[in-house]
Amino acid sequence: MKAKQIKLVREQLDSNLKQLEPLRNTIVPNKGWIRAIRDAIGMTGQQLAKRMNVKKQRVARIEQDERLGKCTLKTLKNAAQALDCIFVYGFLPNNSLEKIVKQQAQAIAKKRMARTNQTMRLEQQELSENEKEKALKALTEDIINTMPKTLWDEQ
Repeated sequence: MKAKQIKLVREQLDSNLKQLEPLRNTIVPNKGWIRAIRDAIGMTGQQLAKRMNVKKQRVARIEQDERLGKCTLKTLKNAAQALDCIFVYGFLPNNSLEKIVKQQAQAIAKKRMARTNQTMRLEQQELSENEKEKALKALTEDIINTMPKTLWDEQ
């Protein structure tokens, strides 16, 4: 994908992800979602097992696995369907995707500039702080605009 297309995809995803922002502070019930919803609607483990077409012991295991983070997405989706719910799965980035890319590009730009600056210092041609800042900004923008395949090679 070309850099412009990647940027457009990133902007569209950022827009969609903003809608999920209120979910960031959602607290998972201690018993897990399956058990919490099952209890809230007054459904027994046996009744859920019947709806999922599994044995009662399997429901207990599913609820335990959910609490431990060992449940498969398929199992969670099946349980949600049996509870007349919709299973939702997603990622909420800590920052906008645009900001994540900018931070990575800026880190790469700083490393490149440090090498260049060292050479220029040895040749007594070091840039002023203002010039360094402008060069860093320009290099960062260039990296973002070209989206090199190596962007995420460095941490």
